[in-house]
Amino acid sequence: MVFQLSIDPVRPAEFPDEETILALGRQVIESTETWKVGKTFSKGTVQTLSRAKGPGDGAPWHCRVSKHTKEDATFDEFWSKLGVNKAENEKEFVPAIKKVTLVKRISETQSIWTMYYTFPPPVSPRVFTVLQTIHFQDSSPRTGLMISIPVDLSGPGDEDLAKLEEKGTKGRYVSVERLLELDDGRVEWQMATSSTPGGSIPNFITEGSMPGQISADVPHFLKWFHTIRNKGTA
Repeated sequence: MVFQLSIDPVRPAEFPDEETILALGRQVIESTETWKVGKTFSKGTVQTLSRAKGPGDGAPWHCRVSKHTKEDATFDEFWSKLGVNKAENEKEFVPAIKKVTLVKRISETQSIWTMYYTFPPPVSPRVFTVLQTIHFQDSSPRTGLMISIPVDLSGPGDEDLAKLEEKGTKGRYVSVERLLELDDGRVEWQMATSSTPGGSIPNFITEGSMPGQISADVPHFLKWFHTIRNKGTA
């Protein structure tokens, strides 16, 4: 079976190698150039794109792109918060994430994380468990890749890992995030994702809200980052 990035969860014993994940992630980012252009958010600073569900996809894909001056954050500052301790930092600026747990560190650049999200009623809490693969390219243009694929810990041999997951409805997402240092010193921050919340939420409701939801992460991040930068704790 040829592996592709999708919301189909993968058991730890069947993880593809790191280079395969990175190559597929780059393909997703490159393919967004042909995706359908959608709304802009945050006063026109965040552009959204989307792609209908294709062969092997469990759900449609959504993307956001924004460009940032050093006043927002430098490339190194973005990388220090999104490429390092990514899950713990996301908990600080994504309001829905209430708990993150390291399930297993596989290597310096790969680890399994489980995240516990809460939402306004009547939506019950959701649990998302992913394999994160992180890659930093120091040659010009400097590039950071952060790829998350959904993980299935319900199989034999993974019982101890599964104990670290919170109780809740299991959702699944796959995401590819890229930081790119541009020639003019700005930073392009791009994220493409496909997801399902699990449970009984109709797809048309979740799909309709996706562009706004993923775009909100940009101002949330900047507000949090500027708070800690101003305190001198960034």
